[in-house]
Amino acid sequence: MRSEQIEICHLLKGAENAYGLCVVIDVFRAFSLECWAYAAGVKKIIPVKEVEDAFRLRELHPDWLIAGERNGIKIEGFDFGNAPSEFENIRLDGKTLIHTTSAGVQGLNAVRKADEILTGSLNNAKAIARYITQKNPDHVSLIAMGWNAVRDTEEDVLCAEYIRSLLINEPLENITQLADDLRYTEGKKFFDPAQNHIFPRRDFDLCTQVDRFDGVIRVQYNGEYPETEWIETI
Repeated sequence: MRSEQIEICHLLKGAENAYGLCVVIDVFRAFSLECWAYAAGVKKIIPVKEVEDAFRLRELHPDWLIAGERNGIKIEGFDFGNAPSEFENIRLDGKTLIHTTSAGVQGLNAVRKADEILTGSLNNAKAIARYITQKNPDHVSLIAMGWNAVRDTEEDVLCAEYIRSLLINEPLENITQLADDLRYTEGKKFFDPAQNHIFPRRDFDLCTQVDRFDGVIRVQYNGEYPETEWIETI
């Protein structure tokens, strides 16, 4: 693709203005978690904006699971927080997961001008670029959602820049090192013992496994709430 076809957008306003094929990026931790949840066998994920929506859906579908956070903290009454490490060593074959977060999921629900929406993480960045290349859209919006969708963070901007580099066939050769270096910036919270009950150390390792999965998470609107599905890429 040509570089002028690709736009890197930021935060909630960026999501609201994005158009074309949109990739909503949340590395720490929403869309890394969703990669690991699909790897654990989840069939479908319902990303909802409000905590109340999650509980309402749970009342209608008691067998559905709920994951999410506010300010990084697991919501009381939820089955899971927003930690990918909670999904690393379990099987959830065929399950539906309701998911609400302070940044990534808010971005998904804010995008209104897209032709198509994907979630974005370092875990499947190369697969995302491959999928986009095959689709060959006129415009791509890479939306870095940051912290609570109001402050840019290094990991989401890095992911956007990495996907862009792949799309223009100038891949960042040091992406693995750049991902690991996130431990000194936004990722330092995962190494703070005082915050490990909210941000487990293992989450950093899982979120920074670059190109771990060969698939994309596509968002569709089939009713009141968006739904996501996992699509393997070749």
